[in-house]
Amino acid sequence: MIRILVVDDSALVRKILSDELSKIEDFEVVGSATDPYMAREKIVQLKPDVITLDIEMPRMDGLSFLEKLMQHYPIPVVIVSSLTPKNSETAMRALELGAIEVVCKPGSGFSTPTINSLARSIRAAASAKVTNQFTNLPVIAKSTVPSKFELKTTHKIIAIGASTGGTKAIEVVLSQLPGVMPGIVIVQHMPELFTASFAARLNSISELDVKEARDGDFVVPGTALVAPGNIHMLLQRSGAKYCVQLKDGPPVHHQRPSVDVLFHSVARNAGSNAIGLILTGMGADGAKGLQAMHDSGAYTIAQDEKTSVVFGMPKEAIKLGAVDTIAPLEECHNALLNHLNSISS
Repeated sequence: MIRILVVDDSALVRKILSDELSKIEDFEVVGSATDPYMAREKIVQLKPDVITLDIEMPRMDGLSFLEKLMQHYPIPVVIVSSLTPKNSETAMRALELGAIEVVCKPGSGFSTPTINSLARSIRAAASAKVTNQFTNLPVIAKSTVPSKFELKTTHKIIAIGASTGGTKAIEVVLSQLPGVMPGIVIVQHMPELFTASFAARLNSISELDVKEARDGDFVVPGTALVAPGNIHMLLQRSGAKYCVQLKDGPPVHHQRPSVDVLFHSVARNAGSNAIGLILTGMGADGAKGLQAMHDSGAYTIAQDEKTSVVFGMPKEAIKLGAVDTIAPLEECHNALLNHLNSISS
């Protein structure tokens, strides 16, 4: 059983979350708290496996509480946040501080898909390494990244997929890449609106030009496009150039955007001109897509178990024989650069 503590200042939200999560077979809601001070007492008393945490609360805001919690009593935390641009920026900060996942909190109540999404996030959090040694890995400022590789980037594509723990992992990889990189396409499992803040965060710490993708955007050297939340992103050919297509469709592996959808499109349209990188995440999304890339001649990389917050997606790809290189997080950028350098020399 996964023991859950619900922390939210709204009595209605606490009741709905407690009632709905208690219906799930492998969940036990052991208690609830109205603010961080009460939560602190109940954490010590009840020893939950996972906490769901609201950001806006009285007496102490969720971010301040989360920061103290990660310093003194590390425990998996899922942020349940209202879907607003301001909250999306705050949620990015929560992920930087050590929260495992972010889930939307609609203002008009909790639908079944919302509860199902929260349940998946709670399961991922329960299996996550909260004290992962790379959670606080320093991000290199863009001004200090040497552009030492003269790469033939025009017809190359890099595709990156991640889920639980992936926001920090992608930050670590992109912050260590020079601006002279092939075009990059990224799927990170994340709700809509939050992906725009995530892309802005990546842009601030990278030499690359990073932004949330729009339908028809060209994928050109020196840029990275992040798939928007709640819509699939595919790589397409437009004459001699690459562009992205955003399209609706059913979730794949319960996810939209899906890493598999992106990777399969990269396999079809870029083939051996592509490099695939699969990072930390729960489940199997991206594994078969990476296999398709590998079979089409792409070079493929997976994050290793030791540095993955959740070793699900990389593990499934490795099991399929879809991976050329397994690397710790802090070496993934070197795996990319070394391969590009070898084919450019």
